[in-house]
Amino acid sequence: MGRKAFAPTYEQRRIVKAMAGYGVPHDDIALVPKCSPPTLRKCFRHELYTATVEANARVAQTLYQQATTPGNIAATIFWLKARAGWREKHAVEVGGPGGAPLPAPVAPLVVIRRFIDPRGNDVEPQLLEGEAE
Repeated sequence: MGRKAFAPTYEQRRIVKAMAGYGVPHDDIALVPKCSPPTLRKCFRHELYTATVEANARVAQTLYQQATTPGNIAATIFWLKARAGWREKHAVEVGGPGGAPLPAPVAPLVVIRRFIDPRGNDVEPQLLEGEAE
């Protein structure tokens, strides 16, 4: 007498699909319906194939809604970088003779001197370049 053929229930299919969508490995999913990994792949093929696609679609829908909601700058920036190919900047490397690195540029010193008028009158600040206090 042979072993009885494995017949998945609706509840097992639902659980397998959810676990596959969450990214649980097949060997671990097979423990839940109490079948071998090859039987899991044979009997739950549709659930295993569609779960990741549907999960990704739901996450993408949520991200899209967040990215198009005013005020959610992080989601908008992520969407534009991931989907629209936007980049913050392109790095350009410039070298000295023989490929040696160039010295770092020195930023000019800028000093803004503010005067406080004891009578409460507005006093225009002075911009003094290259002067240190």
